Amino acid sequence: MKLTPPPSATRAAWLWRGGRVALDLLLPPRCVACDNAVGVHGQLCAACFGRTNFISAPFCVGCGVPFAAAEQGGSERLCEGCRGQPPLFRQARAALRYDEQARRLILPLKHGDRTDLAQVLAPMMQRAGAALLARADALVPVPLHRRRLFERKYNQAAVLAHAIARLAGRPVLPDGLVRTRRTAPLEDKSPDERAREIGGSIEVRQSRLGRISGRTILLVDDVMTSGATANACAAALLAAGATAVDILAAARVPDPRLG
Repeated sequence: MKLTPPPSATRAAWLWRGGRVALDLLLPPRCVACDNAVGVHGQLCAACFGRTNFISAPFCVGCGVPFAAAEQGGSERLCEGCRGQPPLFRQARAALRYDEQARRLILPLKHGDRTDLAQVLAPMMQRAGAALLARADALVPVPLHRRRLFERKYNQAAVLAHAIARLAGRPVLPDGLVRTRRTAPLEDKSPDERAREIGGSIEVRQSRLGRISGRTILLVDDVMTSGATANACAAALLAAGATAVDILAAARVPDPRLG
């Protein structure tokens, strides 16, 4: 009896499953946040998932900052900042509140070469930004200054943008924006100080003007705090002819005034 080899697709699937079994035997799956055992590589354990604070309504329909109560947004569902001085971007959304649990997922990606964490955060961001992704023509990451990029070796926002784009089927312009000068750390600055520090430091790369003009751009970042960086990027994109700019971040720092 002549044996017929399985089709190549079946053979590839069998090899893939065999490889996964071997990998699981050699390196048992561990939670990406706490190292507890899990069923599949790249997962959060039940305890860590339970500690993950996803942003859900009520939140500002403009900048996406979470509210403690719906009444804080009034009839317009906008925070005080968006009512008083509307941002240049159209809307912003984030998957997580920036708290201790979010830091366990984001800081290793940002500073610890844990680019695998983008595969964990990207589906969360895709769900949070589904409406923004549906109308986006291209994803553009918030840029790093070339010196910081050299030190870090990768741009965490670009890693996230590529992971989201694969899920959502959207193109990415990883070098669409460029930082023309290195800015001081923004962590300890007030919103006004952040805006002054970052203002004028971001431009659209000249070779990408044709892919920005006339298009809706979704800007991707790891953490959104006051929105100063997002606004600076939006200003550059709109000046280059983008029709609108939305923001999608992995995490949003809550406004302490909103509880």
